[in-house]
Amino acid sequence: MTPIATLDDLHALYGQPSEAARSKVTDHLTPAYAAFIERSRFCVLTTVGPEGTDGSPRGDDGPAVRVLDARTLAMPDWKGNDRIDSLRNIVRDGRCSLMFLVHGSNNAMRVNATAKLTADDGLRASFARGDLLPRSVILFRVGEVYSQCARALLRSGLWSRGPDAEGLPTVGDMLREATGGTFDGQTYDREWAARATRTMW
Repeated sequence: MTPIATLDDLHALYGQPSEAARSKVTDHLTPAYAAFIERSRFCVLTTVGPEGTDGSPRGDDGPAVRVLDARTLAMPDWKGNDRIDSLRNIVRDGRCSLMFLVHGSNNAMRVNATAKLTADDGLRASFARGDLLPRSVILFRVGEVYSQCARALLRSGLWSRGPDAEGLPTVGDMLREATGGTFDGQTYDREWAARATRTMW
């Protein structure tokens, strides 16, 4: 197997991107780009740190992030598993990317940014859900933003195929295998729904 090892080899294979692919990139949120992001309840946050890259799904029952202005996004960090892989990376290396999906749309929105964390009381309070506050908020400074064409979602049939989850191993199954059988996966699965309801935010 011969690897593609140089940029010249890569460019010779793929040629030049189309005019649309080149012209869609901006260094700020246009009104159309902002409108897409504000409708997105789900995104993937990718960060980089000394150990490598990390991709983290992020979602909310409203926008996954808040548009503060044409160059700034804010994401509350709600309750999770406290691994804080993404947050550790951001503290050490602010480079990150976001990919936004909107249910039913075959397009995606991509943002390359730098990020920082804040525990500012006023900003955290602006995301309050009753008495619950995020422990921190991620602020993103937009470097590049552009739409992604529909081919990947059309190929996958993500919104049209129907569910593919039947027969998948549960998280309890995965934990049991990852620990060589010592983790009580059945109890974990049985208690998960109630635990998630109590700790959603």
